[in-house]
Amino acid sequence: MFGNPEQMAQAMRQFADMLSAPQGSGPVNWDMAKNIARHAVVAQGDPSVMEGERRQIVEALSLADLWLNEATTLPSGVSNPQAWSRSEWIENTIPIWRKLCEPIAERMVETMGGALGGSGLPPEAQQMAGPLMGMLKQMGGMMVGQQIGQALGSLAREVVGTTDIGLPLSDTAALLPGGISSFSEGLEIPADEIRLYLALREGAHHRLFQHVPWLRSHLLGAVEEYAKGITVDTSALEEQIRGLDINNPEAIQEALSGGNLLKPEETERQKAALARLETMLALVEGWVATVVDQAAEGKLPSAVALAETVRRRRATGGPAELTFGTLVGLELRPRRLREAGALWRALESERGLEGRDALWGHPDLMPTADDLDDPEAFVRGEAAWDISQLDTKPKDEPNDEPNDEGDGEGEGGKS
Repeated sequence: MFGNPEQMAQAMRQFADMLSAPQGSGPVNWDMAKNIARHAVVAQGDPSVMEGERRQIVEALSLADLWLNEATTLPSGVSNPQAWSRSEWIENTIPIWRKLCEPIAERMVETMGGALGGSGLPPEAQQMAGPLMGMLKQMGGMMVGQQIGQALGSLAREVVGTTDIGLPLSDTAALLPGGISSFSEGLEIPADEIRLYLALREGAHHRLFQHVPWLRSHLLGAVEEYAKGITVDTSALEEQIRGLDINNPEAIQEALSGGNLLKPEETERQKAALARLETMLALVEGWVATVVDQAAEGKLPSAVALAETVRRRRATGGPAELTFGTLVGLELRPRRLREAGALWRALESERGLEGRDALWGHPDLMPTADDLDDPEAFVRGEAAWDISQLDTKPKDEPNDEPNDEGDGEGEGGKS
């Protein structure tokens, strides 16, 4: 009658978590999601970071930061290097996941509340059933929270740092000894070289995220914009929920699989957000790869092999990408990584490090998706850029207010 006692106990704990969620706290009980994620990694083994491991990570990030000084003009973004366990990674990245996941979670909870409560009821009946509907939405929030918690727990077992998916999940540069160990499996490369190479990538990402003021909001804003256009397949959700056993966490996770339920709207706004995100991810990854290759040249014998391993992992996708797709309905992949790398190398050859890195000074200076098709043309055509000529507003933004500085300025936009 009561099924598996362990599953029953887990269901009761989650029900208690659901009831403990404060009113108005949002569509997801994030405390519950965080607890589920931490239980998931602990069940697979998540030892605390030992002092020796912490020292190795800190030294690798510090040394990598020195090497990066020779490969880029952007200043250091590593002020407090840290080594995290998987549980600490979950704890420290939850604020960004909350920002990324809540647009989708809200849609799923609203739709699930209607599916569980019978959205076809007459208005009078729905009003009478108000308290019950509220509880059903809480139950929907619990189910979505469980899915997010399981997904984050899975992702925490794959990542090596805070920038694996190309987005700034934390202001702190950190590496996970457990993640590095998993990454190293099957590679016949000394552990210290692998650790230092991954530290170079972590440090390079943080130089961008810390010292390019517009980049963080640009990337996260594009993800949010795309997520707002995601819809939930109501008929598929109702089919999944029908007969769902609340005591079976595995069944709930399978039922809420984002790939089956989340569908993007094919609107121009949606397509523009996706194109902008994919292009910027490729530019970020291409710049990081270029800078890291240069910083490691002549210092890390296995740098070329490690670069190819990372490129293959990013280009083909993996568990981390699948998990992200489940959370926000989006495949986060820099599809044009090689083209972006070629563009950054061409810029460096033509203008040097300072000219290459100067493009990060303003979003209007950045190459577009079309520029990735012909990097050499972009380099030749943009040689006369002068950032001082840029308006404070993007060129295509309407200006309804009189401009005290005159109407003849701001001609520095792309032609």
